[in-house]
Amino acid sequence: MGAQRLVAVLLTALLAGCGTATAASGGGTPAPARHAPGGTYEVAVRQLTVDPGSRRPLPLTVWYPATAGRVAAGRFPVVVYSHGLRSLPELHAALTTRWAAAGFVVAAPTYPRTNLRAAHFTRADVRNQPADGWRVIRHLVRLDAARGDPLAGHLDVNRFAAAGHSAGGFTTAGMLTSGHSARLRCGIVIAGGGLAGSFAGPTAPLLFVHGSADPIVAESVGRAAYDRTTGPAAFLSLTGQGHGEYLNPGRPGFAQVLATTLDFLRWTLYDDPAAGRRLSADAVLAGVTRFDSRLRR
Repeated sequence: MGAQRLVAVLLTALLAGCGTATAASGGGTPAPARHAPGGTYEVAVRQLTVDPGSRRPLPLTVWYPATAGRVAAGRFPVVVYSHGLRSLPELHAALTTRWAAAGFVVAAPTYPRTNLRAAHFTRADVRNQPADGWRVIRHLVRLDAARGDPLAGHLDVNRFAAAGHSAGGFTTAGMLTSGHSARLRCGIVIAGGGLAGSFAGPTAPLLFVHGSADPIVAESVGRAAYDRTTGPAAFLSLTGQGHGEYLNPGRPGFAQVLATTLDFLRWTLYDDPAAGRRLSADAVLAGVTRFDSRLRR
C-alpha cells in the first residue's frame, strides 16, 4: 500500500481502533452530475503540497471517493476543510472521511502557523488563512486539468464548499467575502464565527454548528454570525455541549451533525432537493439538538 493512498481496508481498521476515519462500504456508484450518489464509496487519501517553492508552502490532505484504491468514476464536488488552533487535518478524519465516502472530495490544508506542530505558532495568522483556502481552490482547479494526475477530470471545479472547526470556522467565514468566486457554493462554520467582511456576495447558503455550552468560542459568537447573514442559513445547536466533542463518533449529537452536514452538502453541491427536505428531520433529536433555519429549500 503506497504512501500516497490509504484505501478502505486501512480506514476501516482506524475506525475500529480509534474512531478517526470512516468505514466506507462497497465500490459505490459513479456520481452523475448534480445528483448525489445513492451509496457509499471506499475512501483513499493522498498528501500534496500547494506552492511548495513559495514562502508559505501549504501541505494538503485530500480524501476522495475510490474504487479498489483508485479514484472512483465521475466528477465530485470539493469541500475545503480548515482545522482549528493547534490541530491537524487527520484529527478531523471522523467527519471528513465520511463526507468523502458519501461522494465528496475533501481537501484539508495544514496551516503553517496554527497547526499542532507549528514551529512558530501564531494565533494571529488566522487572518491569513482565508487566502490560503483560496490557494487550495486554485490549486485543485489546476490539478483537475493536469494531464496524468489521478484526480484530473474527477473534480467538479465549479462546486466547492468551505468548512471548518473553531479557527477553521472563522477561516471559512473569511473565505466568503465580497466578490468571492461563485465556485464557492456554500459554507459550514463549526464552533466558529465571522471575520470582518464575511458573508458578502455572491450569496452562499451557510450552516452553523455550535455547542450551547462552548467555553472556547461562545455560542453567542456563532449566533451573532448567523444573525449577520443575509442569505439562506441554518443553525444547529448541540444542547449543553462544548467546543467539539460532538464531532467524535459515539458522542451525543454526532449522528445529527453528520446527517445534517451531509444533507446540506448534498443539497447545495449536488442540487439534491430530497436532501434539503430531510435537513430539519435529520438535525433534530429531542434533548440533544436544536435547529433554526432560514434556508429556502
